[in-house]
Amino acid sequence: MAPTRWRRTKELGFRVATVGALALVVGPALWLVLGVVLRAVPHWKWSVLTTPTQGLSGGLENAILGSLVLMAGVLVIAGSVGVLAGIHLGELSRPRRHGKPSGTILRTATEVLSGFPSIVLGYVGYVALCVGLHWGYSLLPALLILSIMVVPYIAKSTETALRQVPTSYREGAEALGMSTGQALRKVVLKSAVPGIATGLLVALAIAGGETAPLLYTGGWSNSLPSASLVHQPIAYLTYPVWAFYNQPYKEAHYLSYDAALLLIVLVLVLLVISRLVVARSQRHAERRR
Repeated sequence: MAPTRWRRTKELGFRVATVGALALVVGPALWLVLGVVLRAVPHWKWSVLTTPTQGLSGGLENAILGSLVLMAGVLVIAGSVGVLAGIHLGELSRPRRHGKPSGTILRTATEVLSGFPSIVLGYVGYVALCVGLHWGYSLLPALLILSIMVVPYIAKSTETALRQVPTSYREGAEALGMSTGQALRKVVLKSAVPGIATGLLVALAIAGGETAPLLYTGGWSNSLPSASLVHQPIAYLTYPVWAFYNQPYKEAHYLSYDAALLLIVLVLVLLVISRLVVARSQRHAERRR
């Protein structure tokens, strides 16, 4: 009886530890979300969505559109580079004579790049792009720096998703006479879509929540986004959260709370989309089986 009681005690202790760890993760997240909601909802006005910022008052239409433009640009630039880099790391790199895979240098570079602080990347972008190339605070430097920042995450998630595809899928495609490119496009990538899509959406959430790189490259503007890529600052939602909260005006505080609430809603929407993509991809895979 003693060994059985001891095993039950250990199992109970393990369960308590896991629940405590979960509470440490979920608790601060709920506290932050509830804190933002309780501050923003009592003073919420729908005109915030349709009115540009006017000094320290007005709305956040310019910031909302600016953030969406930035995220769309990051999806195109970083998504293309990151997915292609992940495909090379996961599928196309081959062992050399010394036994190391040819993607070692690229993998090491992505890991090093992912460790750079975002404010350092922002400063480099300011010196090299805004000042060095005379682009000024504008959309293009902000897009390039944000893309450089999230490319490692996309490449790693793509590589991981591809490596989780069973080898039998590749062998079956080869047995049917498919070339490497055909097997990659028609079999492997379709099976890896959930992981790749999740990595892309997480990267978009990271890019949408960044402030430091945009302070150095995007600046701030009370105007709506324009078609100009350079010499025209752009607005984004994280700037009011950072700058308006310290102003001695209630209107500025309200805009700060509203911007924080919109960022949370944006991240939640991305998470829901990722879950829908994964669920749909899994249903499609089950039907194919």
